[in-house]
Amino acid sequence: MNAPVELRQARDALSLVWPNGDVQRIAHAALRRACPCSACRSTRLAGGVIDVADDVTVRDIAPMGYGVQLVFSDGHDRGIFPWPWFEAFSANG
Repeated sequence: MNAPVELRQARDALSLVWPNGDVQRIAHAALRRACPCSACRSTRLAGGVIDVADDVTVRDIAPMGYGVQLVFSDGHDRGIFPWPWFEAFSANG
């Protein structure tokens, strides 16, 4: 499993520094909209959209060994984001 060597929390984005030196920057709102928790996934699979304000932020990051749990400013805290999820993530879908 490939895991980042560093996480950087900015005002509006989370940056992951991967072992090869690549830096992946993902906006907090994009992370919230793509949350992998079962409730959010179910909504998206049913054709729904996760309604998220553009100014939502990550309030807390809890390490989980195989990824991180993100707590968002809108109160959502159910998503555990595994490292492979980040590797495969594309803001374009």
